[in-house]
Amino acid sequence: MVDQSLMARLPKVDQLLADPQMVEAAEAIPRPLILGAVRRVLDELRGRLLAGEVVDHNQLEAGVLAAQAAELAACLAAPSLKRVINATGVVVHTNLGRSLLAEAAVKRLLELNRGYSNLEYDLSAGARGSRYVHVNDILCQLTGAEASLVVNNNAAAVMLCLQTLAAGREVIVSRGQLVEIGGSFRIPDVMTRSGAVLKEVGATNKTHLRDYEGAISSETALLLKVHTSNFAVVGFHQEVSLADLRDLGDKYHLPVMEDLGSGTLVDFSHFGLPKEPTVQEALAAGADLVTFSGDKLLGGPQAGVILGKADYVERCRANPTNRALRVDKLTLAALEATLELYREPEKALKQIPTLAMISAGYEALRKRASRLAGRLKGLGLPRLKVSTTDGISKVGGGAMPLAEPKSRLLEIAVEGLSPTKLEAALRTNDPPIICRLEDQRLFMDLRTLVAGDSTAIVKALAGLAG
Repeated sequence: MVDQSLMARLPKVDQLLADPQMVEAAEAIPRPLILGAVRRVLDELRGRLLAGEVVDHNQLEAGVLAAQAAELAACLAAPSLKRVINATGVVVHTNLGRSLLAEAAVKRLLELNRGYSNLEYDLSAGARGSRYVHVNDILCQLTGAEASLVVNNNAAAVMLCLQTLAAGREVIVSRGQLVEIGGSFRIPDVMTRSGAVLKEVGATNKTHLRDYEGAISSETALLLKVHTSNFAVVGFHQEVSLADLRDLGDKYHLPVMEDLGSGTLVDFSHFGLPKEPTVQEALAAGADLVTFSGDKLLGGPQAGVILGKADYVERCRANPTNRALRVDKLTLAALEATLELYREPEKALKQIPTLAMISAGYEALRKRASRLAGRLKGLGLPRLKVSTTDGISKVGGGAMPLAEPKSRLLEIAVEGLSPTKLEAALRTNDPPIICRLEDQRLFMDLRTLVAGDSTAIVKALAGLAG
């Protein structure tokens, strides 16, 4: 039964809007959000009363409801996309925004967007220019390519190349290289959308040069090699080298393309990690076109980079589909600033966060973990339990799946909170702190923490355990 006396005690909308808490909130939050929050709070309470739920009289007080509405309004006004602290140890974390931009790239973005730019204006000629020139020279200088084209991601780069060179014709690719990338997006699907006809050769684990040659016909337009960056085949395994594909392409006058996926300009085997083919090596081996991501191992913004022979790149540039895939000034500015750091490899390793994190040595991580553990123990909170332990990190982003760089972790526990509840509390902190839960234990990996993260972690745990 509905308690009409309680219904009568419900405050009016205007009464809550006049409450000091709401007046204060309205100074920073737009009125439509304030009004919507008040109505939602009142509607929810009214619905509970109409359902016959027993409600404490205190919950009907205007001050209590105003506090709820002010909190709700603040949540509604908060940006959905926000900065988080990555304590997972996954460097190129797809769900957490992939690669972090170098400070030089962030600075370039700020400078460029405070005013107009010469995005498509040739300052020398005083006439319209091309947006692609801003990164073309540096990409060619760093990689040895004849020409370049940048689109909005690597899937777009692959699709544009295939559509340009092989629409309605056959593309030969090894069956073992038909990978599925993030979001259940598959290379065969990209090829289908391009209009090219997929022609699989070989077996899942073994493909020979004779398999490619036996599949060539008058309908063949392209030989494609796809780097299986997000998985590895071990054991009884064989694939055809790019150099051998190049020789086969020359024999039958066919272009050869390699999709490197994550792509890298750095040989990570120097840091004890598995060997990844570099962009420079693919071009030197004779690929007519090479595609890769700008926001994974390169450490720049989201982009798809096409490099290779000038005539093939120009054909891709002239394809009308390129208009739908083109990048904006933000991407070009961040990409140019990132690439400039590669002119001095040592500088790139230190200043591009992705490279710095991947190449970070164990001893440096051990010292950082000890310092953070010391700060947490120094809080003197009996409920907070902190210890350090060895663990492994991941490169992430579908790159180097077998790489397990040794890292140093913090194991955190708070008496009275299960690891699951502690993880949720940290995840909903401001700023959110994303940790690892393994075997009902909570860990923080020091490899992916950046400047300022430790202070935020100490503050969050002080609040939870204090």
